[in-house]
Amino acid sequence: MEQFLVVINSLNDGFVQSLKLFAITLIGALPLGLIIAFGSMSRFFPLRWLSRTVVWIVRGTPLMLQLLVIFYVPGMLLGSSPWPRDGGRFIAAAAAFIFNYACYFSEIYRGGIQGVPVGQQEAGRVLGMTKLQIFFRVTLLQMVKRILPPMSNEIITLVKDTSLARVLAVQELIFMGDAFRTGWQGYAGLIWPLFFTGVYYLLFNGLLTLLFGWLEKKLSYFRI
Repeated sequence: MEQFLVVINSLNDGFVQSLKLFAITLIGALPLGLIIAFGSMSRFFPLRWLSRTVVWIVRGTPLMLQLLVIFYVPGMLLGSSPWPRDGGRFIAAAAAFIFNYACYFSEIYRGGIQGVPVGQQEAGRVLGMTKLQIFFRVTLLQMVKRILPPMSNEIITLVKDTSLARVLAVQELIFMGDAFRTGWQGYAGLIWPLFFTGVYYLLFNGLLTLLFGWLEKKLSYFRI
């Protein structure tokens, strides 16, 4: 019983770190992705080319590699690591996750915006609406309806991808579960804590699935 309580407490600590990384990534990536999407759709060719090239590179390389690049390369170029000693690994992981998911979200945003019929935007101009009003009152609401399914898939994937932060020794859920196999708090050779982490992911993703299902029903009044 004591062993079980020790393991659960450690897994809870790791899950909190995973939740923090998940929340920070969403807070940063959702707005940044929209900005990148606007850059990808810009009529200014250099900006459009730069945005799409960056998205192509980020989507075409592993997130684990990006984590290593963001954490180690600045120190190699500057001669000393710019990341603080306390919490620097977590900050670097968060920066990598935000930038990676912002690029994925940008493509979802771009598809959603471009999927709204042009005729509706033209109707808004006929009614005397400004471009900003058309975007927020016509395009944005329909875009949210269109992008919700692919966005929910990416967000659920993000929950599982937080486990990649262990490559930087961030003590997230998988890191803590595996620690009991290699020796942690006097225990070694325990494999069941690593497998038990799956329960945390399943429960959290189950809650997210219910939430997104509820949101889809709330937005079902948009007929597209």
